[in-house]
Amino acid sequence: MTAGDQTTDHDASGSIDRRRLLIRTGLSLGAGALAASPSAIAATPPTHSNAADWDAVRAQFALAPDLIHMAGFYLASHPTPVRDAIATHRRGLDANPIEYHHANNAPRVAAGLRAAADYLGADPTDIALTDSTTMGLGLLYGGLRLAPGQEILTTSHDHYATSGSLRLRAERTGAALRAIALYDVPAAAAATTIVERLVQAVRSQTRVVAVTWVHSGTGVKLPIPAIARALAEINRNRAESDRALLCVDGVHGLGIEDVSVADLGCDFFVAGCHKWLFGPRGTGLVWGAPHAWPAATATIPTFDADADAYASLTDTGDLPLAATMTPGGFHSFEHRWALAEAFRFHLDLGKPRVADRIHSLNRQLKEGLATMPHVTLHTSLTDDLSAGIVCFEIANLSPEAVVARLRDRRIVASVTPYATRYARLAPGLLTSPADVDETLNAVDRLGAP
Repeated sequence: MTAGDQTTDHDASGSIDRRRLLIRTGLSLGAGALAASPSAIAATPPTHSNAADWDAVRAQFALAPDLIHMAGFYLASHPTPVRDAIATHRRGLDANPIEYHHANNAPRVAAGLRAAADYLGADPTDIALTDSTTMGLGLLYGGLRLAPGQEILTTSHDHYATSGSLRLRAERTGAALRAIALYDVPAAAAATTIVERLVQAVRSQTRVVAVTWVHSGTGVKLPIPAIARALAEINRNRAESDRALLCVDGVHGLGIEDVSVADLGCDFFVAGCHKWLFGPRGTGLVWGAPHAWPAATATIPTFDADADAYASLTDTGDLPLAATMTPGGFHSFEHRWALAEAFRFHLDLGKPRVADRIHSLNRQLKEGLATMPHVTLHTSLTDDLSAGIVCFEIANLSPEAVVARLRDRRIVASVTPYATRYARLAPGLLTSPADVDETLNAVDRLGAP
């Protein structure tokens, strides 16, 4: 079935071509009405410059200035261009909802897809838009085609969003689900061992390999390219319908690592955009390789206005498979339409600069923690096996007590939301080397008698 055929499939519930005509008419009328209205809000996104220093970058955020933000990965504070774009679109929707929506939805969604594609090194028509990592994982794992007897392989290190989505899929379909440990001691994790354990667990019936790029419970970053190469060898003699599909929750690598989806080598990549990327809250994506998308089926029907956005990105105007995986319905449009600004913010800074900055701050933190006798560091000291999350314990203090005492010193930390709980710090673009030093001094004092 071609993408064009899939467009025809929707005709059973009413002609999609007729509805698209109505929508395009609405777009034209809406644009004209907005242009003529003195209260119209322009959809042109705010401009921003390539910041020359990290203090200027930090100044883009309206963060409480009296705090050291070591948990900025949890939920994004929006930088100025994203914040301004959201405000612009909110004013437009408040002033004239229907016409502003008709005039802006398709072009702004298309702009977000183009910017995401530029950042990922991908084709915009291979990206589905979602509201979060959890939504993306649920849609992907709930919709992957599994033949009778095929199984899903995952790990014991994954976030509940992955394990929960897979468990629900197994309960609905009876699909077999296995979970393995890729390492025993996170700080001592080794890339070769991780790959070997995963490869040894793959069976002839393994259809889905579900992993997380950076584990938020330990800070360990998986060697996804090495895993992809090992699975490619396993898949070499398999039929397309039997290939082991590598599916990656990439939310704690997106916005940090200077790689493309081609570098990663996975089949599917899922992430929220409102963490390290500083994207609008309530935005996310699923990228699929062109050969992999046919293995996925949609759960929520897409909307024609979204289909128009995708059609504008193709030479033929056909509906790509990724478009069918973009859930329809009304969204927080002012946020989704500002997604392009988040990707452009990072691209303007430069992905290599961002990666170097975040890794440098994390090395500074980990090396400092490693010298403290009362601290047990649970995250690898190497850049290859860690990213922006550092997990640790302090002798005779619960993780919750550590976080509370750091907060007394104006440092915002967090606790890992898992059965095994650690204190967690995450230096990033919201912090400085001086902030890391102050945090290390505070942790050191927590060990004083």
